[in-house]
Amino acid sequence: MTSSVTAIGPIGVFDSGIGGLSVLGALRKELPHEQFVYVADAGHAPYGERDSAHVLRRSQVLADYLYSTHQVKALVLACNTATAAAVASLRQQYVNLPIVGIEPALKPAAAQSGSGVVAVMATRSTLESEKFQALLAAQAPSVRYLLQACDGLATAIEQSDRLEIEALCQRYVQSLRQAQDGGARIDTVVLGCTHYALAVDVLSKAWGPGVALLEAGEPVARRTRQVLKEAGKLQERKAHDAPHDSATDSLFYTTGDPAALDQALKDWLLKPMSHQATKLQLP
Repeated sequence: MTSSVTAIGPIGVFDSGIGGLSVLGALRKELPHEQFVYVADAGHAPYGERDSAHVLRRSQVLADYLYSTHQVKALVLACNTATAAAVASLRQQYVNLPIVGIEPALKPAAAQSGSGVVAVMATRSTLESEKFQALLAAQAPSVRYLLQACDGLATAIEQSDRLEIEALCQRYVQSLRQAQDGGARIDTVVLGCTHYALAVDVLSKAWGPGVALLEAGEPVARRTRQVLKEAGKLQERKAHDAPHDSATDSLFYTTGDPAALDQALKDWLLKPMSHQATKLQLP
């Protein structure tokens, strides 16, 4: 499918739930003059514990909705699992639509690590995907990557279950520490799910001092700016133009409970939203 989008349209962002809000916050900061349409596919979550065929189907449904209904000029897959399962297919389908995916920051973590031991916390679907395995195989053999599938953590974050979040973070951090086998210690942790960035305070406490946690929001936002500029679709206001705030021009939809997304917007985004979330009925 070809696209005739221009610099005028909004940017579409989707995730299985609220995790993508961590990416949206970075996008709004990097691109303050852009409009955004965010879709949380909470009615079909969690993606991270579903097979790739399910995630691909849902990604195609959401992309079609954003493209057909909102005429988005770019699409951001604010979900590691959706990127692994669907980004290649979506790029073939929407050949002229800039599409930005997200992947675990293995290479930046290797560059930052002093001990040469990097932990990767991600969903099971992400870790088992061909895309992640290819990314892992391409890394330098001098760095040791310890992988941890964090079953249930994204769901606990989605449900704002603080006790479960803390219990699961402690469990998975302890599992990774045991995997060190008495060798060099983990000093860098890749957060391979956008939900986990919303629990970075709990994870930081569980890991303790001296361990860096790498999120994906800022790199994705910078990449989105780059591809928009290359495609001639970047909105850049001049100093004399009227002020603009992406918070007031953003739209939020969910296939789940709108009240849950409204609460997440209040909890996780820096500025209050002028629009409440709308319930979506999608196939």
